[in-house]
Amino acid sequence: MTWLLLNLIVTWYMVGLIWLIQVVHYPLFANIPAAAFPDYERQHTHRTAWVVIGPILLELFSALLLWWSPPPGLSSTLLGTTLGLLVLIWASTFWLQVPQHLRL
Repeated sequence: MTWLLLNLIVTWYMVGLIWLIQVVHYPLFANIPAAAFPDYERQHTHRTAWVVIGPILLELFSALLLWWSPPPGLSSTLLGTTLGLLVLIWASTFWLQVPQHLRL
């Protein structure tokens, strides 16, 4: 059950972080002067990485462990589906969002 709790914690942490970025940070990009924006974006990306990398790795690791060895009462199909959705989120991040940030 510990892996399930860890997975729930890091997943909800990431949900909150993404909402903060989407609702607060991205709209504020419009207020950064064009000349200062490249340096701002580099710093934003670098600093955000520090609060994202650990939790996403924990989320993936715990999701893999849950799927591999489901706790009683949770089906491997359900956990496989959630793992698949997590892989889809990672794919979207690395193939869609990261290239967009690089363009900024």
